[in-house]
Amino acid sequence: MSNKTSYQFHQDGTTPPNGYVFVFGSNEAGRHGKGAAKAAADHYGAIYGVPEGYMEDSVTKRASYAIPTKNRQISTLSLDEIRHHVDRFKQFAKNHPEKQFFMTRIGCVLAGYQNEDIAPMFAGATDNINFPEDW
Repeated sequence: MSNKTSYQFHQDGTTPPNGYVFVFGSNEAGRHGKGAAKAAADHYGAIYGVPEGYMEDSVTKRASYAIPTKNRQISTLSLDEIRHHVDRFKQFAKNHPEKQFFMTRIGCVLAGYQNEDIAPMFAGATDNINFPEDW
């Protein structure tokens, strides 16, 4: 990311502070079975079958936001397709300044992209998003 001074960062693989929305890479089938998606389903209210967007556990009030990086067949999406989903997330974060978002390295583990492929997509994002240090 080009201007680190205006954003907050965290060490990759850490747990978000209480009240943060856990942002993870998903697939267009909404099968949250591996990696950060599994963590989102197990601990942050991600709903099986919901591939994109904001989700909240009605009991724990823990929340997550899914950004697709793979298609329904679990093949990696193109960077342009991922950028479209990232743009939707950035707009959601802008529309919800009362929420704090804890970004995982979407697209950089199971989808196989590098940090430098994905991180620039978040240029111009609002400052209520906490990014991985690697970005």
